[in-house]
Amino acid sequence: MFDSIGWAEILVLLLAGLFILGPERLPSAAAWIGKSIRKVREFATGARDQLRNEMGPEFDELRKPLENLRELRSFDPKRMVTQHLFSDEPANGTKPNGYTPPPPASTPPASSTPPPLSPGEKPPFDPDAT
Repeated sequence: MFDSIGWAEILVLLLAGLFILGPERLPSAAAWIGKSIRKVREFATGARDQLRNEMGPEFDELRKPLENLRELRSFDPKRMVTQHLFSDEPANGTKPNGYTPPPPASTPPASSTPPPLSPGEKPPFDPDAT
């Protein structure tokens, strides 16, 4: 639950609570917050267990997309780009976007460059390309 909150943030919150609530009411406020969090967790666990009992095996199928979303929370674009740029191609020869490189040609293709235009000659015009 406190994955993204560090000790410095907790200390700042405690100091702010101490100044706002005062030393007399701070322990009771912390106890109330703890009880509230415990109740919310119990409600969530009870609801999950009730859904699991009512839905049966369909509940696991429902949770699969949620687990995929949870994996996306740990997505690091910098790591993914570095991995794809500097790693070798997969064993099946396809890239992540589905591109399969053509097999190497045994003979180089003949160059099909058109001859240069004569002075005053108009270049070919392709109306579909404009």
